[in-house]
Amino acid sequence: MDFSLLTDALSSKSYGKIADICDELMLKGAAEMEGVPFEEEWPFAIHLLAHIYVNDINSARYLWKSIPAAVKERQPEVVAAWRIGQRLWTRDYAAVHEAIRAFDWSQQIQPLVVAFSEVYTKRMFQLLLSAYSTIGIQDTALFLGMNEDDATNYVVQQGWVVDPDSRMLTSLKHYQTSTESRLIRHPLIGENSINLT
Repeated sequence: MDFSLLTDALSSKSYGKIADICDELMLKGAAEMEGVPFEEEWPFAIHLLAHIYVNDINSARYLWKSIPAAVKERQPEVVAAWRIGQRLWTRDYAAVHEAIRAFDWSQQIQPLVVAFSEVYTKRMFQLLLSAYSTIGIQDTALFLGMNEDDATNYVVQQGWVVDPDSRMLTSLKHYQTSTESRLIRHPLIGENSINLT
């Protein structure tokens, strides 16, 4: 089977295209090799991680169920890739980073895993941003899969404010809004005319 499209996508770091490439190659391979098992040479770990990368957990789950048990037994990297998918499927977001770090990924797959980890961290930060105006440093570190210092630095770079006494992080947007809410608006004098702080 010709994996040149997949190899090109991996080497050019076009990770968002890999799931579709793998799906098309798998369909083509199944049609061309009817009755001949091609599972031994199929890059299941890459295929699973590609679906996970584009946040298509349903397709990753379907693929996982279709992988022969013999392949799962002989290829621990496939099982490790699905562990990430399992954590996402069960919405155990903090455990995703643990699943990523728990396996020594092959040289071919390592860049895809690193790219997914970065994308996932950004997704988690956006989720935190939309769900919380204030959150503890410890919880933030858990969601972002970082130690507390790294998580604090990450969110500060994204415009959050740290209260070292309470160990809480506040989004700058919320921080500015709460400051503005302490201002009185007078219809005749104009906006923000009297500061009560």
